[in-house]
Amino acid sequence: MPWQRWLYDRAYRTGRSRHWDTGITPPEVVEEIEREGAPAPGRALDLGCGTGTNALFLAAHGWEVVGVDFAAQAIEAARRKAGSTDRVTFLQGDATRLSELGVEGPFELVLDVGCFHGISAAGRRRYAMQTARLTRSGALLMMFGFGARWRRLLGVPGLSAEGLRRCFGRDFDLERVLPGDEPAGAAWYYLRRR
Repeated sequence: MPWQRWLYDRAYRTGRSRHWDTGITPPEVVEEIEREGAPAPGRALDLGCGTGTNALFLAAHGWEVVGVDFAAQAIEAARRKAGSTDRVTFLQGDATRLSELGVEGPFELVLDVGCFHGISAAGRRRYAMQTARLTRSGALLMMFGFGARWRRLLGVPGLSAEGLRRCFGRDFDLERVLPGDEPAGAAWYYLRRR
């Protein structure tokens, strides 16, 4: 992980992060938060929050948000963007070791836009256990990631519905999969805490 952290910090420092950290909240997140009948704002956890775009969007809609990213440069940028906003806290650290960061639940929403798909198998188990521990019954986990076909190209394990069921199935139900077209094979996964 140290080399990955260095790589991401460098990407944020040089501006190469704009390929994934676009500064625009994904329409799927906007739709979920702004749709008629959406749940009332509560507490949200943004894992792999980058420069805080989505965490700040949630905070602007009344959510109390904790954003976590392992890239120090991203967290510094997120804190600058947040300014004096008191509805969001940004923490620099490992999304698979949230208890070490002092993150406490319960959360009603967990958002992951491109974090889990690059985590190792051992890290995925820790991530799933901690996410279950930190969420209340009925909480939604919204996860976006690349499919397994990107493994060779990007070196990330990727996501699949079956893989998520194996990893999260003890505590979460996979409610729906929304296939994406950019990049091909990417998808949104909606998991509900039992």
